[in-house]
Amino acid sequence: MANALPSGGRPGYPPRRNTDPFANIRRNHRIKAEQIRVISPEGKQLGVLATGKALQLAQQFDLDLVEVAPNVTPPVCRIMDFGKYMYEESKKHSHVRTTASKIKEIEFSVRIEHNDFLTKLRHAEEFLEHGNKVKLRLKFRGREMARTEMGFEVINRALTELATMGHLDGAPKLTGRNIYVMLTALPVNKRKLKFHLKEGPAPAAAPAAPPPA
Repeated sequence: MANALPSGGRPGYPPRRNTDPFANIRRNHRIKAEQIRVISPEGKQLGVLATGKALQLAQQFDLDLVEVAPNVTPPVCRIMDFGKYMYEESKKHSHVRTTASKIKEIEFSVRIEHNDFLTKLRHAEEFLEHGNKVKLRLKFRGREMARTEMGFEVINRALTELATMGHLDGAPKLTGRNIYVMLTALPVNKRKLKFHLKEGPAPAAAPAAPPPA
């Protein structure tokens, strides 16, 4: 007799995980409690009701009854449009992921060479020009921690050079062996490139010399 497989599984494969972030939210007929505290679509407290009666009330509005606080007694449920709620939450998390993906990091060192410093600034300026947020990080090595002011001097010099492209989200902070500071790009019409030149039309050719008389 063949061995029974786990639910949703295949031979040699682990069971599939449910990746739906809303799967554990009880709603409508999945709510188990006999009595619940109900909140109206407008956010008003409707008091403690029998679950069946609250579900009928939600159906009158053509909405869902959603358990929003399952770990209290009685559980708290809200009458809402669950489809709209899922859309707004997904959009919110998508925005957070998109913002995080637009953060670019530039690393400096205390004893950075001038040419390397300019190269880092060019990269930072390019990221800001494309609307990305830029995190500047300076890492101290060995005994450099005894002279943290040298690191702040490098970071502040970089911030001064990039002031025409971005503004600080907050003051530079020393965390462990690193100084961090975040820059947000200025509005497009206020950005002024210092280390890159925007491509423009090719200069007009010089007029040809008149033929000899």
